[in-house]
Amino acid sequence: MAERVQQPPAKRLCCRPGYNPACRQGQRAGGAACGGPGTAQGGSGKTQSPESLLDIAARKVAEKWPFQRVEERFERIPEPVQRRIVYWSFPRSEREICMYSSFNTGGEESGATGENSDETRLPFRRGIALLESGCVDNVLQVGFHLSGTVTEPASQSEPEIVCNVAISFDRCKITSVTCSCGNKDIFYCAHVVALSLYRIRKPDQVKLHLPISETLFQMNRDQLQKFVQYLITVHHTEVLPTAQKLADEILSQNSEINQVHGAPDPTAGASIDDENCWHLDEEQVQEQVKLFLSQGGYHGSGKQLNLLFAKVREMLKMRDSNGARMLTLITEQFMADPRLSLWRQQGTTMTDKYRQLWDELGALWMCIVLNPHCKLEQKMCWLKQLKKWNSVDVCPWEDGNHGNELPNLTNALPQGANANQDLASRPHRTVFTRAIEACDLHWQDSHLQHIISSDLYTNYCYHDNTETSLFDSRGWPLWHACARVDALRSHGYPREALRLAIGIVNTLRRQQQKQLEMFRGHKKELLHKGMTSITSLEGWVGHPLDPIGTLFSTLMETCREDEDCTPGFSSFIGTMGPSKSLDYQHFPMHRFLEEGESYLTLAVEIALIGLGQQRIMPDGLYAQEKVCRNEEQLIAKLQEVDLDDTLVKIFRKQAVFLLEGGPYSGLGELIYRESVPMHTFAKYLFTSLLPHDAELAYKIALRAMRLPVLESTAPMGDMSRPHHIASVVPNRYPRWFTLSHIESQQCELASTMLTAAKGDGRRLETVLESIQKNIHSSSHIFKLAQDAFKIATLMDSLPDITLLKVSLELGLQVMRMTLSTLNWRRREMVRWLVTCATEVGVYALDSIMQSWFTLFTPTEATSIVATTVMSNSTIVRLHLDCHQQENLASSARTLALQCAMKDPQNCALSALTLCEKDHIAFETAYQIVLDAATTGMSYTQLFTIARYMEHRGYPMRAYKLATLAMTHLNLSYNQDTHPAINDVLWACALSHSLGKNELAAIIPLVVKSVKCATVLSDILRRCTLTTPGMVALHGRRNSGKLMSLDKAPLRQLLDATIGAYINTTHSRLTHISPRHYSEFIEFLSKARETFLMAHDGHIQFTQFIDNLKQIYKGKKKLMMLVRERFG
Repeated sequence: MAERVQQPPAKRLCCRPGYNPACRQGQRAGGAACGGPGTAQGGSGKTQSPESLLDIAARKVAEKWPFQRVEERFERIPEPVQRRIVYWSFPRSEREICMYSSFNTGGEESGATGENSDETRLPFRRGIALLESGCVDNVLQVGFHLSGTVTEPASQSEPEIVCNVAISFDRCKITSVTCSCGNKDIFYCAHVVALSLYRIRKPDQVKLHLPISETLFQMNRDQLQKFVQYLITVHHTEVLPTAQKLADEILSQNSEINQVHGAPDPTAGASIDDENCWHLDEEQVQEQVKLFLSQGGYHGSGKQLNLLFAKVREMLKMRDSNGARMLTLITEQFMADPRLSLWRQQGTTMTDKYRQLWDELGALWMCIVLNPHCKLEQKMCWLKQLKKWNSVDVCPWEDGNHGNELPNLTNALPQGANANQDLASRPHRTVFTRAIEACDLHWQDSHLQHIISSDLYTNYCYHDNTETSLFDSRGWPLWHACARVDALRSHGYPREALRLAIGIVNTLRRQQQKQLEMFRGHKKELLHKGMTSITSLEGWVGHPLDPIGTLFSTLMETCREDEDCTPGFSSFIGTMGPSKSLDYQHFPMHRFLEEGESYLTLAVEIALIGLGQQRIMPDGLYAQEKVCRNEEQLIAKLQEVDLDDTLVKIFRKQAVFLLEGGPYSGLGELIYRESVPMHTFAKYLFTSLLPHDAELAYKIALRAMRLPVLESTAPMGDMSRPHHIASVVPNRYPRWFTLSHIESQQCELASTMLTAAKGDGRRLETVLESIQKNIHSSSHIFKLAQDAFKIATLMDSLPDITLLKVSLELGLQVMRMTLSTLNWRRREMVRWLVTCATEVGVYALDSIMQSWFTLFTPTEATSIVATTVMSNSTIVRLHLDCHQQENLASSARTLALQCAMKDPQNCALSALTLCEKDHIAFETAYQIVLDAATTGMSYTQLFTIARYMEHRGYPMRAYKLATLAMTHLNLSYNQDTHPAINDVLWACALSHSLGKNELAAIIPLVVKSVKCATVLSDILRRCTLTTPGMVALHGRRNSGKLMSLDKAPLRQLLDATIGAYINTTHSRLTHISPRHYSEFIEFLSKARETFLMAHDGHIQFTQFIDNLKQIYKGKKKLMMLVRERFG
C-alpha cells in the first residue's frame, strides 16, 4: 500500500443550518472514552450483560448507513447517539485487516514484493508484534478518523523511527490510510495494522471525539478565533501560507469558496454517494503486476501472481467488492503485456506457466460474473469490459493455439450436412469467451433454487426433466453448472455450493446409468458397425474450467472439519439458516445424501466418472498438455484417499461401467481413434483394485493398453481386429504433441501389470500378448523387457523362468522391430538380449543363433552374439558339459559361415576366428574370403585378414591375401601419411621373408599401386639390407647373397622410385611457395640418396638438377638454394 503523508481532502461538506448557536453553547463539549455501554463487543468478551437498544441500533446503522444519510434523515441527533454510531463504524473483525496486510489469512506466504520469506516479517505479523510490544501511542479518534503514532524499534542497522498513522473509515471498512514510513506495497504496512488492531482490541483506551465540525459548531466567535490562531501558531511553518490563502478567499465575496454552503470535514464520515469499500491502492496493484509480468517468470514472479489471484478469491469469499476491482486491474496489466503482440508477430507460443496464469484469469472472471448477489447493472458493466478485452487482437485463445490456424477438432466433428461450412469464419474462443457466455446465466431458475436452498432436493438431479440431463433447459452444458459451484464457493456460499455439487453428481450418476442401458440395448448394432457416435464435445478433465476438479474439491473440503462457518445463502434468497460444521471424513448427512453415502464417496465417484469419460484429444500443444496434467493432478488427489470397503465398492461399480459403457466410456469396447488414452487412469485403477478384485483390475488394465491413434484404420464392419475403429475424421492425421508422454504412460501401465503378474503364467502370457499388439515403440518395449528381466532376477529370490521368457520374447520383438531401422541403442539391445537368453538357458542361446537372420545383422551376429556365446564366461555361467559346449560351438560356426557368405566384408574375420577349432569350417571360411576378395572386399579388410593369417601361422595364405589387397590399393605421390603405408611395408616384409620369388611377384604390384616416392624408397632400402628368405617363418634359410639393384625385381623398383621422385618434384614445384623452399631442398637431398643407389645415379641426378634450373629459372631464389646445395 502506498501510504501518503498528506491527509486526503474530505469527502463531503458539513454544516448545521438548523441549529441555534445558543443551544450549541449549552451542549457538553469535550471527549469521552470510546467504551461505555456495549464495549464488550470489542473488548475481552467476558461481559455477560445484554447490549442496550442504543448499541444494537447504532451498530446496525453504522454497518449500513453513510453518516450523511443519518444527518439528513433526522433534524437533530443527540450526542450520545452520534458517539455510538461513530464508535461502531470502525471495523470490528481482524480478518479483513489481515486480508489487506498479507497474502492470505493464515499469514503463510511472503509479502507482495517477495523480499522476505520469514512469516514474522509479514505486515500483519509485524503489526501484531508492534502492538504487543507497546509501540502504539497517542491514539485519537475524531469522528470517522483515527490517528496515532507507531514507534519502530531501533535495530543494528536502523535507528528508531516514529511513524505518524492516520486511518479513515466508514461503515466498518477502512476507506483510506496514510503513514509516514513511505512504504510502497499493495497491502497495508505494519504500522497501519498495529493502529487498527489497537482500536479493535483496546477500544476503551481510545479517546473518542465527535467529528471536528460538531466541535466547531459548539464554539462562539471568540472561541473559533482563538482556536484558529492557536492552530496556526503551533503549525505556523506548515499551515501559514494555506491559512492566509483561505482567509483571502473567504473575505472575497465572489470567491469560489463562498459559493459553496458549508465546509469540508475530514472526520465527518462518508457521503451518500461514496462507494463503501475497503481502501485498495490501485496504482500499486498495477505497478506490482506490471513488475511481475516484466520479470517473465523469473525471481518467483509467477508465484507472486498466483498469490494475487488467491487474494482475489479470498476477497470474493469475504464478499468484498475489491475482488472484482483488483481482478480488473490485474487483467488490464495482462492485456498490456508487450510480449503478447511480440509472440503473435513471431508466431510463437507463450510459456506454459504464463498460459496457466491466463487460464486462472479466465476462471476468476467466470466466478465474478456468476456472483449470486451482484446487481444487473454491475454485470452489464463487466460484460462490456470483457467484450472489450475479448476483441483485442492479441487476446489469448482458450486452447492456447494462438498463431496456429488448425481448426479445433471439437468443432471439426461432423454435426450435419452444413456443419463445417462456416468453420473458417467461426471466431476463435478466447480466455474470456466463457465468462462472456456466463453473463447470460442467472440464479432465478426455480429448479436450481430448490437444489441450492433446501437439503430435501439434493437427491434429485440437476434438470432431470430433459432427455439429456447433462444440459439444462436452455442447453447449457455441464461445465456451466460446475462453474456455478465454483462461483458459490468463491463468493462465500459453501453450503449452497455443496448442495449444487451433489445435485450435479446425482445427474451424472443417473446419466451414466441411462447410457449403460442405452448401449446395452444397441450393443450388437454398434459393434457390427465398428464405430460409435459422438457423446461429448468437450472433455471434463483438461477443460479450461476444470469442472470435475471443482466438484471433487467442493466435496472433499466438506469432508474436513469446517471451523469457520460463513453466512449461508439466506442473504440472497432469504430461506436458509446458518451452516453447520462437518466433523468426519465419511460424514453422511441424511438430508443431503442417500443412505450409506458420504461426501468422500461422492467425491471419489465423480472423479472416477470424469477420468473415465471418453473424450477427444484437443488440438494444440498446450491443450493436450493440460489434459495430461489435469488427469495426473486429479489422480494424485485420489491417491491421498485411503480406500476402505465402501470406496472399493465404488471402484468396482465404476470399473464395470467403464468396461461396459460403450461409447460413453474411455474404456468401452469401441473408442475413437483420437480419444484421449486411459493409460494413466487405468494404472491407478489397476493398483487400487488389484488387492480386492484382481480379475477386474486386469480387465481394466488390458482394455486400456490400446492406442488406436497409432493403428491403421480398419474399415467399418470389419471386426477381425475389433480394437481398430474408424476414425471420426479419416483423412486427417492427428497432431498429438504429447504422444511420447502418452506412450511412456502406456509403457508404465504394462510394466505395472508385468510386476503384478510375476509367478502367474496365465496372466503373464495375456500381458505379453497385449504388449506385442498395442505398443509400437521399440524403445518402450525394450524398457519393458529390461523391467521384466530385473523383476525376474531379483537377488532375494530364485529367477522366475516364466517372466524371464516374457522378457526374452519382448527382447526378440525389439530385435525384429529395429533390424532394418537406425537405432542408436541397437548395440546395447543386442548385448542385453544375449544376457537375457543366457539367463533363460542354453536352448535360448541356440535358438537365437539358429534364427539370427530375423534378429541381427551379420555383423552383430558374429561380433557380438556368437562371440559372447562362445566366451568362457558364458560356459561357466551355464555350467555346460562338453556335449553342450560342442552343440553351441557348432551353431556358432554355422552362424559365422552364413554371415560370412552374406557379408564377407564385415564378417569374414569373425567367421575365421569362430571356426579356428574346426578345420573344415575354417577352410570354408577361408575360401569365402578368397571368393570375395576379387569383388567386394577392400584392401583394408584384406590386409587385416592377411595379418590374422600370419599371426595364426599361415604365411603363404597371408601372402596371397596381401597380394590381393595390393591390387585394390592406389597411393598417389602426395599420400605419404596414408594409413595403408604400414600394410604395404608389412606385405613387402612378408614377401621378402618368404623368398626371392615371392618378393619378385609382389614388387610389380607395389610399383603399380604406389606412386609415393618416399614409400617406394623405404621399401627399396629395406629390400637391400638383407637377403630374401634369410629369416623365414618356418626356419628355412636361403643363400646369403644380396639381391642386385641392376637386375629384376629390384631394378624395376629402383627405376619406379627414381621416376616417382622426378614426378613428385615437378608436381611440388608447380605450386610451391617460398615458405616451403627449405622443405623442398631436404626432399631433393633424399631423392639424391635414391639416385645414387643406381650405378649411373650421379649422372642422372646431375642431369635432373640441370633440367630443374632450366625449366624453373624464374624461381630465382629457389634455384639459388638448389645451386648452393647441389652445385
